[in-house]
Amino acid sequence: MKNLLIRWSFLVLIASALLPQTVRAQPEQHADRTRSPYFFVKSDDPEVDQLPLKSTAVQVNVSGVIADVVVTQVYKNEGSRPLEAIYVFPASTRAAVYGMTMTIGERTITAKIRKRAEARQEYEQAKQAGQSASLLEQQRPNVFQMNVANILPGDVIRVELKYTELLVPTDSVYELVYPTVVGPRYSNQPAAGASDSDRWIANPYLHEGELPPYTFDIAVDLAAGIPIQKITCPSHRVNVSYDGPALASVRLDPSENHGGNRDFILRYRLAGNQVETGLLLYEGETENFFLLMAQPPYRVRSAQIPPREYLFIVDVSGSMHGFPLNISKQLLRDLLNTLKPTDRFNVLLFAGGSSLMAEQSLPATPENLRQAITLIHRQRGGGGTELLPALRRALSLPKPQGYARTIVIATDGYVSIEAEAFDLIQSSLNRANVFAFGIGSSVNRYLIEGMARVGQGEPFVVTKPEEAPREAERFRKLIESPVLTGITLDFDGFDVYDVEPPTIPDVMAQRPVIVFGKWRGERQGTIRLRGLTGDGPFAHDIPVAPVNPLVTNRALRYLWARHRIAILSDYNALKPQDERIHEVTTLGLSYNLLTAYTSFVAIDSKIRLQGEPAATVQQPLPLPQGVSDYAVGGHGLVQKACTAMAPSISSVAREESASKEVLVLSGDQVVSAVDATAPAEAAKTRYSVVLGRITVSSGLSETSIRAFLKKQLVAMNRCYRASLTELPPIKGQVVCHVVVDVKGRVTKITIDEPWKNHKTLERCILNNFKKRHFPVTSDRAQGFITMAFIFT
Repeated sequence: MKNLLIRWSFLVLIASALLPQTVRAQPEQHADRTRSPYFFVKSDDPEVDQLPLKSTAVQVNVSGVIADVVVTQVYKNEGSRPLEAIYVFPASTRAAVYGMTMTIGERTITAKIRKRAEARQEYEQAKQAGQSASLLEQQRPNVFQMNVANILPGDVIRVELKYTELLVPTDSVYELVYPTVVGPRYSNQPAAGASDSDRWIANPYLHEGELPPYTFDIAVDLAAGIPIQKITCPSHRVNVSYDGPALASVRLDPSENHGGNRDFILRYRLAGNQVETGLLLYEGETENFFLLMAQPPYRVRSAQIPPREYLFIVDVSGSMHGFPLNISKQLLRDLLNTLKPTDRFNVLLFAGGSSLMAEQSLPATPENLRQAITLIHRQRGGGGTELLPALRRALSLPKPQGYARTIVIATDGYVSIEAEAFDLIQSSLNRANVFAFGIGSSVNRYLIEGMARVGQGEPFVVTKPEEAPREAERFRKLIESPVLTGITLDFDGFDVYDVEPPTIPDVMAQRPVIVFGKWRGERQGTIRLRGLTGDGPFAHDIPVAPVNPLVTNRALRYLWARHRIAILSDYNALKPQDERIHEVTTLGLSYNLLTAYTSFVAIDSKIRLQGEPAATVQQPLPLPQGVSDYAVGGHGLVQKACTAMAPSISSVAREESASKEVLVLSGDQVVSAVDATAPAEAAKTRYSVVLGRITVSSGLSETSIRAFLKKQLVAMNRCYRASLTELPPIKGQVVCHVVVDVKGRVTKITIDEPWKNHKTLERCILNNFKKRHFPVTSDRAQGFITMAFIFT
């Protein structure tokens, strides 16, 4: 216990030394830096409002199976300088965004749909000209970015965007999800050369537990068409009132006005567990659209199910630390306990790397299941989120003969390789189907739903521990067997075209078959759904003539186009093609929809700013509820340890420690050295050196070099502190370039410009390195090392 307290005290002293660094906790701008989120630290410029987003309000109108959503964001500049606000926010993965307006005072400007590059150019020109403008871009199908330029001091600017989506029930339960915050995304790709749609990943975040700095409100008006049986909201406190058996109003409780740090989830059942099935028609000026929702039969008997092999891939990375990983543990226990004695299974854990429970799947015996549960229970969470290598490893495992393979992935989805994951899964459909569990209060639903879609499986989202048993049971029922296979759809006498999806995968739940399309000519004929169940052939006919086209079904044109765009985008992510990009762009422009290649831009014709350019502010995001600071990086953890533990254990460290200098790892990249016996007051003002990124040439091991450099930080800190008696401290990053020979001896070392006036410090550092032998792993004539040091 004594040693543990000493170690924690060292961490506290490190935190004190690092606190000055957080004043400028912005991402470093150097070529090999990876894109990554960072902790928000409010600027010391009192004239700049760092939190211009003041509120988000959502109005949802549900008619039958179609939801129409209006989102209003209010920006206000409470500083004394003009601003450009940048805000990254999520949306439903099914959202078809079809409109945007910007209101300044009494003036309302309707946004126009443009090609993405053209919209960005118009926006930048308006910003430079001093006009207020707003730009809405899609960074991912479920991640949008809003730019609002030239918000003058005292200005209130309202930006309203509209989208529609289709509500598809599962097990007779309808679910409306409004995502509220984008979780931090892990990426191992360099920031240099990052595309426009990837730069948003480097976004500021608040620390865990901090409430959103803006208010949140949502209202839902539900017209189900069939009497409503039950409404629940597991995510937020709401007030529900009924205006009739099929009409309901849901309002957010006032106590939840800062509840924008977790997805809003509303679920409802219809009387008798009915599902809204049938045919919807819309007649437009130039095109007619239809939507078919057909209920499949119930599941077949479990005795007809072949033996199955389950591969459980579990995310144990830093963003899963705490609440999400605890949910995963409970979920995996519940899932493992549903396996049958005839099943086989394996467990693969992944973060920056991956580890397998066994080299081949094991029988689902009580002993093997206990070992798996123990293995999962020991995990604590830490490191990066390398999902792709984990997927590749799982898919490469030998498959037992006669078993149907199912892969179950449990993750929060805080990665930025959605397209690559889809590619890998889709190319492996002949080997496995994929079920994805999203874990946490604000998961990356695009990744979770996309993996399940291309894997012909089903997405699951668990936002609370108490939901884990229910979702595990739903999974068990779902996988008992496909309820309908070999599905065909015939249109007898009904002239249709552009039907989506072109083929229908196996249906593995009590869930409707959904088909979009266009029709022409007379409203006549029959739609025939055919397939096979375990009990034999299945058939269902839907006559067309009795169905009347309704103006209220206008959303069908957006939903069809959005579905078509999603399919094209999935394919384009696998292998980009100019013709697909052109088709997506054309669809966006023709149907007034936001896409990866089209954006909305609204520009006020009035020039409102002259002279001083606006200061750009990236609106900080709250960490999703239950997500720890581990999802972002080391600085927040160090500060948290400092405030939580310094008062109780610092004195123990001073009395017990026999060491003068201590090395501590903070996050994945940074280490620091301080004098553990120094008085606490002196530690608060001490300057120190920490290790940043390094690159090495072939023949050298980055891991070995990093470990070696960590040990040199003690001497470097001595050199640095000695120089402070004569010279002011160095601020920021300094880069060293080293050449070593075959034995690791330094033959050349150079230091970049910032050390030019610190000759004493430079000599001290150089002399230290010249006495050392760097570790080498090959007999190459020489090796090259570039290493960054951060002075605070």
